[in-house]
Amino acid sequence: MGDNAFTLTPQQWIKTTDAIGIISKSGRYGGTYAHTDIAFEFASWISPEFKLYIIKDYQRLKKDEANRLAIGWDIKRELSKINYHIHTDAVKEFLITPTLTPQEMAYTYASEADILNMALFGKTTAQWRSEKGIKGKIPNIRDFASAEELVVLINQSRRYECQFDKTGSV
Repeated sequence: MGDNAFTLTPQQWIKTTDAIGIISKSGRYGGTYAHTDIAFEFASWISPEFKLYIIKDYQRLKKDEANRLAIGWDIKRELSKINYHIHTDAVKEFLITPTLTPQEMAYTYASEADILNMALFGKTTAQWRSEKGIKGKIPNIRDFASAEELVVLINQSRRYECQFDKTGSV
């Protein structure tokens, strides 16, 4: 009772139980391979210490992976925010005139932002929010952009800024 001992080989187990998710081959380059869920259960059967080691190591790997991915995305998101400020400053300098009402100024900013969103995402922020069923101004479509899309946005903002600087208009 409580003894962790097999009376069947892995191949006999597979044949007897019609097991799926586990493969066993004999001979040179042979071995027993199983789906990770099965392997984790086997680890817990071997010993509680081994199970804890496997779980902790897996958690460490997933945390490292998440950190690596998050760093790249955060940096690119910050760059796109900075470039967005450059873009809005250019709009303020060249398109916003003292004769515009606050509502017209807001509309000008929004329409210029929508130009970039249409170029990158193929839709305006309002269209994206409507598709997602999001009410209000948070979250922003750019918060859900991939790192690659954010790089494109950075370059679009820079190009847009250069057009303003050279011509004084869009």
